[in-house]
Amino acid sequence: MIENSTSFGYASGVAPARWLSDAEQRTWRAFLEATQRLDEQLDRELQHQAGMPLAYYTILVMLSEAPERTLRMSELADRTWSSRSRLSHAIDRLEQNGWVCRVKCPSDKRGALAVLTDAGFAVLAEAAPGHVESVRRHLFDQLSNEQVRKLGEISQVIAAHLASAAAECSADGT
Repeated sequence: MIENSTSFGYASGVAPARWLSDAEQRTWRAFLEATQRLDEQLDRELQHQAGMPLAYYTILVMLSEAPERTLRMSELADRTWSSRSRLSHAIDRLEQNGWVCRVKCPSDKRGALAVLTDAGFAVLAEAAPGHVESVRRHLFDQLSNEQVRKLGEISQVIAAHLASAAAECSADGT
């Protein structure tokens, strides 16, 4: 394990890092591997079963749950944990498929709304059972009820912290 910042060639006087313990390092790497492999597996299965990536499925889900199946593009970007430019490109593709349409916001001429079309809702309804089964098989079926509860609690704590950190960064422009 690397113990101090000089191992990276930093000049003396640089504050040392709070290095991870061996147990923290094992946990961190297991977490990274598990989340990456889960995302990749769910994406592969959605591509195979429904012809769409997980990112598009997530957009369709968020729109399906919104009032009138409509969200401002900026809010949809926030809800899908996506940059505005990445979301815009995805919406372009979803529009080409006829699953989403983009309309001007009536209350703000600069804003745009994404609307889930009936065709998009039908595609989502067709894809959802297989995707939910994949989530169940690859995540929840691997855990006890107690582990599911703990995973939920841990995930909520991390998500809340990161949402707060993102809000702070937005507020101070970083």
